[in-house]
Order: sequence, then C-alpha cells, then structure tokens
Amino acid sequence: MNIMVLGAGAWGTALAVAAASHAGAGHQVQLWVRNAAQAAQMQATRENTRYLPGLPLPDGLQILTGVADTLPARLATQDVVVVATPMAALREMLTLLRHSKAPVAWLCKGFEWPDSAVLGAVGLLGHEIAAEVAPDLPIGILSGPTFAQEVARGLPSAIVAASTDATVRERLVQAFHSPTLRVYANDDLIGVEVGGAVKNVLAIATGFCDGLQLGLNARAALITRGLAEITRLGRALGARAETFMGLSGMGDLVLTATGDLSRNRKVGLLLAQGLTQDEAVASLGHVAEGVYSARTVWQRARALGVEMPITEAVVALLDGRLKPQQAVALLMARDPAAEVH
Repeated sequence: MNIMVLGAGAWGTALAVAAASHAGAGHQVQLWVRNAAQAAQMQATRENTRYLPGLPLPDGLQILTGVADTLPARLATQDVVVVATPMAALREMLTLLRHSKAPVAWLCKGFEWPDSAVLGAVGLLGHEIAAEVAPDLPIGILSGPTFAQEVARGLPSAIVAASTDATVRERLVQAFHSPTLRVYANDDLIGVEVGGAVKNVLAIATGFCDGLQLGLNARAALITRGLAEITRLGRALGARAETFMGLSGMGDLVLTATGDLSRNRKVGLLLAQGLTQDEAVASLGHVAEGVYSARTVWQRARALGVEMPITEAVVALLDGRLKPQQAVALLMARDPAAEVH
C-alpha cells in the first residue's frame, strides 16, 4: 500500500517507521515534515533527533517537505493518509485534504479549542470538525495505549482503528497491522475519540496525585473514577459504554496515567512541585494535549450537564485557581455517593 503520514512528531514518525519496517507488507511509506530544516536533518542522518533520538529511520521511509498547500496534489497515488499533527492543526489539515479519495485518519486526541468569537461555541471532536469542513471525506482515527518510542522500536503494541465506514476500518488495519503492532477495528468512532481526549486530562490528575505522594490507593481511585468520567461524557455524546473498557478507554488511560513516558503525567508531577502550567509545559519541550484539552472537555461536559469533578479540579490547577493541597481537599470533600457511571 501507499501510505502518507503528515507530521513528523514522535507519534507520526513512530507510525511511519512501524509501517515502513513491516517488510512482508511491501508498503511504500512517505513522511511529510512541515519544517524544511527538520526534514533536511532527518534525510541526512536518517533519524528524528528531536522527537525519537537514537532510533534509525528505515531505508524505505521517504522524507518529504514543502508547504502544506502542495499536499492535495500528492494524494492521487495514496491508499491511506494519516494526519499526525496536534489537535490545533486538525481543522487546517482536513480542509486541505477534503477532496481526498483515500481514507484520512488522525492520531491527535482531544477537543478543538472553540472559536471565542462564536457565541456558545464548544470544543469539537475530530469527526465533528470533519463534518464541518470535509463532509464527504472518508475518515477514521487511530488511537490506543501506545508510547511512540516503543512502537518505533518494534515492541509489541496494540491500537484501535475506528470509523463508521467499514472500508476505512479495513484499509487502516491493512496498512498498519503487523507482527509487532496489532490493530483492532471498532465502529464506535465517538467512543474512541472521547477515550483518547479525556484520558490525557486524567493523566495530569494522576501524575499530580503521585507527585504529592498520596499513595497507590489514591492513584487507583483516581484512575477508576476517571474512567467513570470518560464513560459519562462518552455516553452523553452518543458512544457505547463498552468501548471504554477496551484499548482506547481503560487501556489508554492506564498507560498514560502510570507510564513514565507520558507527557501528561509529567505535567501533573510538575504541578505538584508548584510549577505553573506555562512552566510545566516549557520544561517538557513537547506538546501535552491534556493541557489544551482540559478546559474544552470540562466546557463540553458542562454544556451537556455531565458531572466531571476530577476534570474540573485539573482545570482549576492549570488556571492557578487552586493550590495542590486545595485540589486534594476539594475532591475528598465531595458528598458520599453510590458508585455508578
């Protein structure tokens, strides 16, 4: 298959490496790099030193660059196109790709920051953005419990290819399923998107809990009640509850909330040390989607009347309205309730 990955961050590069490394499949994989200097460096060294240092790029992986407006002309020969930009750039990319005949899937996880000029606007999920700017585009998402470094190294991993279109799901499985990367198909696009978006916010909360050394009991409680928050919001948006017990729900939440490679968990650890949001993000040097998704998740939940106390506390921490110990006290002071989702 001919596969084009748009965006050479850690995850986009890792997925391109995984597809190009699957020798038996015979894929022709192209990785488009927006920054010309980064592209030249990757071509010269055969390594993405900024995001995946020490991991060589396969010989068969072609590195491309150029202005984004030239991308539509490259699509005619592609079987699958993957958008590997941050959530903030997804609208731009889907608009550029709106006439693509090949399925377009994205890797970013979150809600788009709403347009402040539009009264009552709320943050949108990827499929909602696509419905606005590219309603005829065959779309899907690749999501699940994956750290880019491990996928690029060929360690055993599993992801979900979600789409309401069976042809898109089949194409994504064919493109990326390999002996080291198992791809499961799922038609609950909304559920997979919600799981990926909200788990980043909850990973900040869990990192914060661990940073304060509140113990393993507190961590388990946060993860479990966090999954309940994901499920409540997902069901309100039309997802199936069982989706959140799978890879893109529980699996992704556990990995991101507990793994040392998690950028969102790292943000929580830094907040517990007393750093501000800006200081925590600056120290990472990478995008932590949970920082930008937290407010839009909470906003969307409020618009739907969905209670999400952990998410609300994370937003208050990021905004500097709560100090660390105040956030703990706020959550522990909640009234007794039955354990329901």
